[in-house]
Amino acid sequence: MATLVPLGTASTYGVLANTAITNTGLTVVSGDLGVSPAGAVTGFPPGTVTGTIHVNDPAAAQAQADLLIGYGNALVQPVTATVATELGGTTLTPGVYNSASGTFGLNGTLTLDAQGNPNAVFIFKMNTTLITGATGNVNLAGLAQSSHVFWQVGSSATLGAGSTIRGSILANTSITATTGAIVDGRLLALGAAVTLDTNAVTVPALSTCQVVVQPVVGPVVAGQPTPVSAVVTCNGLPVSGASVTFNGGAAPVTATTNLAGVATGSLTFNSAGPAVITATVTAAGTACACTGVVSAPLTITVTPQPSCQVVVQPVGPVVAGQPKPVSAVVTCNGLPVSGASVTFNGGAAPVTATTNAAGIATGSLTFNTAGTATVTATVTAADTACACTGVVSAPITITVTPQPSCQVTIQPVAGPVVVGQPTPVSAVVSCNGLPVVGGSVTFTGGAVPVTVTTNLAGVATGSLTFNSAGPAVITATVTAAGTGCACTGVASAPLTTTVVQQTGPLSASPACWRVNLPIPIPHLFVATLTATVTPAQAGVPVTFFVSGLPVGTAVTNAAGVATLNAGLSILQISASSYTATATVGGVPVQATNTLRPCFPPA
Repeated sequence: MATLVPLGTASTYGVLANTAITNTGLTVVSGDLGVSPAGAVTGFPPGTVTGTIHVNDPAAAQAQADLLIGYGNALVQPVTATVATELGGTTLTPGVYNSASGTFGLNGTLTLDAQGNPNAVFIFKMNTTLITGATGNVNLAGLAQSSHVFWQVGSSATLGAGSTIRGSILANTSITATTGAIVDGRLLALGAAVTLDTNAVTVPALSTCQVVVQPVVGPVVAGQPTPVSAVVTCNGLPVSGASVTFNGGAAPVTATTNLAGVATGSLTFNSAGPAVITATVTAAGTACACTGVVSAPLTITVTPQPSCQVVVQPVGPVVAGQPKPVSAVVTCNGLPVSGASVTFNGGAAPVTATTNAAGIATGSLTFNTAGTATVTATVTAADTACACTGVVSAPITITVTPQPSCQVTIQPVAGPVVVGQPTPVSAVVSCNGLPVVGGSVTFTGGAVPVTVTTNLAGVATGSLTFNSAGPAVITATVTAAGTGCACTGVASAPLTTTVVQQTGPLSASPACWRVNLPIPIPHLFVATLTATVTPAQAGVPVTFFVSGLPVGTAVTNAAGVATLNAGLSILQISASSYTATATVGGVPVQATNTLRPCFPPA
């Protein structure tokens, strides 16, 4: 969109040249006339000037400096369209125009249609010349104004005898107006002379004051202050010290324009939905009639105030007298809030923890007696756009069980067990319902026993190989454990599994799990599990197991690949592997591969 070219003090000049102004005949210049830096003015009289003649004085020098700024502004304005070199016989709407040839000619009438907008701007840019013929004429329509038309000429302009041009000609070199040419605008030459011959040059009436509300940066939130700004100009130049009142918010606000003509205030919108902002000049000491001028309305969308939520995560088995990890997720408009302080209540004593990058705060509560207990989480401090401080989660009710003895539980074996293939086996060791970390567990029942160590979740995972088909009995025995329970020597209940003969190949790809953001519903953790049937066979159902529990079934595609996006529990992510099972050609097969945390985990 074309914008007004700033002319500064050059805006009062009908004719401005660098080296000379030469006139023949009864030329009338309605406005100022000047030459700078070292030129001369001849032909006045017989020519007449209604304004002031400036010859190599500071005023003319300043006008030339302002003209250079205006010329540069017109030069860099983005082009709306490229049109034919000949402008006669055409009608154009507001915009910035150039020609493929780099020059413009005018032989006939060019109509500039502002389409009812008196502030519409027309700019014509040419690399070389502007030449009008005797029949050349510019006609204004639709409230178009000469003060809003500009001709940026790369070299020189020549106006044919009797032609009529409207707008300001900004020539890099020289301008020649032949006999009887009429100019409703300005003849401004940066580099050389202006030559006149019985012409009428009339400076357009000064532009009215303009107020433009700037686009609002960033989201607008109900109840929160929003910065707003407007630019006030007089004849395209900034108006400083003007009072501008912004309307559209809960209450008007008045601000004063700075040296750039920009007034900045702050509006607050009480309700969500569309809102209309206007800016009105209430006082301005300027030559323009600015007081009372109102900007075009700016429509914005106000969004609801951010909503903070705190959700306590489900708690597993709770044993009286034993610390129990508890966690809560804090979100602002569904996005995690990191660094918030969260206090958990419901145990023997409150505990405070800080949320991580995923918005999760994890602490530990101890419940002294068996029975039911209620846990809540309260945000006690949070640096976020949401009003999180003081927000309390919905309560969750848990059941606290009495202290039990040490327990070892073998997890179900995932899928079929195949002769000669390693089969993942796992067992959970708990003391008083809490996981036993670092305990040594020996699995027996395969070709050779295997001993592994429990992880932070009390899970020991190993691998047994069975040399023959048929039923096999697996047990897990704790051989060492540093815990308050008498765990050493405790054996699990036996688990009987069926070993099948090895059949066609099924392979599983390594997988990783990640935190399910922004809101972990229905699963806090997810993983993508992949298995391949070779040779490729489409339509084969593949069931995936993690920690011995099925997490879903996927069907192979034409490449024999089955992919499952699985939701996992906090217990399942502690497993180091997963298993895929399928039936190919009527024979059960299985494959196992690793399951690790993704990086990054969210």
